[in-house]
Amino acid sequence: MAEPINVCVTGAAGQIAYSLIYIVAKGEVFGPEQPINFLLLDIAPMMGVLEGVVMEIQDCAFPLVREVVATADPLVGFKDCDAAFLLGAMPRREGMERKDLLQANCKIFEAQGDAMDKVAKKTCKILVVGNPANTNALILSTFAPSIPKENISAMTRLDQNRATGQIAAKLGVPCTDVNNVIIWGNHSGTQFPDAAHATVTVGGQSTSVYDAVKDDNYLKMDFVKIVQQRGAAVIKARKLSSAMSAAKAACDHMRDWWCGTAEGVYVSMAVISKGNTYGVDENLMFSFPCTVKDKTWTVVDGLTNEFTVEKLKITEEELKAEREMALGSKSA
Repeated sequence: MAEPINVCVTGAAGQIAYSLIYIVAKGEVFGPEQPINFLLLDIAPMMGVLEGVVMEIQDCAFPLVREVVATADPLVGFKDCDAAFLLGAMPRREGMERKDLLQANCKIFEAQGDAMDKVAKKTCKILVVGNPANTNALILSTFAPSIPKENISAMTRLDQNRATGQIAAKLGVPCTDVNNVIIWGNHSGTQFPDAAHATVTVGGQSTSVYDAVKDDNYLKMDFVKIVQQRGAAVIKARKLSSAMSAAKAACDHMRDWWCGTAEGVYVSMAVISKGNTYGVDENLMFSFPCTVKDKTWTVVDGLTNEFTVEKLKITEEELKAEREMALGSKSA
């Protein structure tokens, strides 16, 4: 067997982590023969709960899990980590303005970025899940300058999975038969779920989703709104935010980043914009369609049209405003 890799999970006593740790420990992310050392990080008041999580990992007797470290110290939690799931973030509380939320998260991700800059491997693949995920990832990258920005990403895979599930249900096919739905922009209500280049297999034949659905108005209006508002719908029904689906999406994102995407398939990842990527402003964590090979993502080019460009501008402006609220002059 290979040498163990160090996998950090922040917010490790929380709901998303409870599902995510199980999926990772089963070998469904880094491979069925890749041993794992877990570095579980949370705040000091959650150490009692986290100890219970450690007990459960031990009681599962996972063949791939070699060591589990539970800590409230980022310098311990990020030490030599090869991959990191950053689940923990300040949630928005009643009466809190978006600027307050962003500034509170800036303190959290500044501290984590500083710690990762000091002790994490420079090759570490870092996935930010805690919301507002795109801007939290940008904050982290700002305060971890020695880690390549390409090694930091924010999760929009949950939105892609939601969009894929909606199309599969409408057409009465398995989710595995729907490919290449794109999520553009921010993991927020301004995101643009785009089925213009998506395909579906029906009766053994691959066709475009637009041709299969035969309802352009649905795909440009209702479908977009359903995906944009799905998180709020889950909270309304469950009285809690998405946890199982978020954990599954984080694992999907990291698996494809670590192992690569299949030929002809692209996935949605919020990655650093470079100023020449679909005309998006430089230095934003923006969701694009990506392919991955050898743990390196590449944005797929040439997938916009006039309708798409308009939608991209809306979500880009929101991300620029978030960047200014969170980082101000530090974002330059």
